[in-house]
Amino acid sequence: MTNLTLDQVHSSLNFQIKHMMVSKAKGEFETFDVEFSGDLNDLPSAQVTVTIPVTSINTGNEQRDGHLRSGDFFEANQYPNLVFRSTSIKKVSGDEFEVTGDFTIKGMTHQETFTVEYNGTSKSPMDGSTIAGFDVSGKIDREAYGLTYNAALETGGVLLGKDVKFEGNFEFVVGE
Repeated sequence: MTNLTLDQVHSSLNFQIKHMMVSKAKGEFETFDVEFSGDLNDLPSAQVTVTIPVTSINTGNEQRDGHLRSGDFFEANQYPNLVFRSTSIKKVSGDEFEVTGDFTIKGMTHQETFTVEYNGTSKSPMDGSTIAGFDVSGKIDREAYGLTYNAALETGGVLLGKDVKFEGNFEFVVGE
């Protein structure tokens, strides 16, 4: 059994969505927790839980962040966290895996699959600790979770796309 402790300083969780049909709006969750239970040498047997506080959303625009926390989107007061719990991890090839699990947003749970690249381990030159790294990517249909706010554009189309792409880079300190 491997004990992993998330190194928040060296980790990130970003998202993007199509904006006005021609560009992308981007943001990040500044706070999140990843719990890992399992063995780094046998990742398909591991369990992963990711908890993301909605209040940590940051798009670089306070007004937009407030709107995202409101009832039009995440309803942060009633549903403070996004939670992903793995149900299976499948090795695709080499160091690439597919992690499938239950993703809960606004009290609605759907099965989602994310691509994970295990980057291996390394020794920290600072304190000699062992560090493990993972890159995660995937997308969800926001409308499946009741995130349906939108506006029609005068030129046709809508303000926001329905797909939200996620990209996470996670670094962990490996313990005994």
